[in-house]
Amino acid sequence: MKPLEAHEIKGTWGTTLLPILEDDAIDFPRLLEQVTKLAASGISGIYTNGTAGEFYAQSETEFDAINELVAGICEDKQIPFQIGASHMGAQLSLERMKRAARLKPAAIQVILPDWYPLTDDEAIDYLQRMAEAADGIGLVLYNPPHAKRGLAPETYGKLKDAVPQLIGVKTAGGDAKWYEEMREHMRGLSVFVPGHRLASGIAEGANGSYSNIACLNPAGAVRWFDRMTSDPKGAAAEEKRIVAFIEQHIVPFITEQGYSNAAVDKLLTEIGGWADVGTRLRWPYRSILRSEAERLRPIAASIMPELFED
Repeated sequence: MKPLEAHEIKGTWGTTLLPILEDDAIDFPRLLEQVTKLAASGISGIYTNGTAGEFYAQSETEFDAINELVAGICEDKQIPFQIGASHMGAQLSLERMKRAARLKPAAIQVILPDWYPLTDDEAIDYLQRMAEAADGIGLVLYNPPHAKRGLAPETYGKLKDAVPQLIGVKTAGGDAKWYEEMREHMRGLSVFVPGHRLASGIAEGANGSYSNIACLNPAGAVRWFDRMTSDPKGAAAEEKRIVAFIEQHIVPFITEQGYSNAAVDKLLTEIGGWADVGTRLRWPYRSILRSEAERLRPIAASIMPELFED
């Protein structure tokens, strides 16, 4: 697949999620079915091995098998795909990067090693080495809210200046001041913000989202993204209801009950019911009961009916 430039990375991208069996194995037939449905949803692209894909809980053999499965479907359907080459350790991430590059994705995602947060100089050195291994494929720096070091717009700009192969970032977004700084310091980068705040992000100059709303319903998330152009006021009103649902019914699983972000993403997919992923996480992380999805499904449909039109 042709590597993408920064301006070509945009829209709503959907993640792969691992269906986990009771013996903790990955159910690859269900993963194949899930990715096939995701590819048919109209999504802007598919990515592997982000937080929701539990990249931190895979063997290297599993890592390769997941990426080969996704690459095969996306090449066949001509859908852009990104591979997450992330690992908590730099050495393993570098080896993942080399193997990911052989599959010729549109871009490759990385995190900064996080046992000790990197200084700016260490982050530049790390990204330069990763860019060499990417063999001409652009890098997307994955810096979600739970990263040990949250990067400021000025820092993204500094990294971009030092590493031209850095073409995109996944961020936690921010307030009006953050967007003002983004526009000043992050030129030349595709800036992705949280899925449930995408309409306001697009209005401020963001490019898209690696989307938690696509976890809930990928086709509905695509329709919402399209409305951001055709009916921005309607899309903004929809965002208010989406944010209200997330903050009232989903965030408390993290802030009050201590579940991980990956557990919540699987809960969203179970609420949406578009793919048989289940809510089970790999050991040792706790999984949210499927009964919670059953409880929340009618609430989600009543608050956000546009997402469930299909």
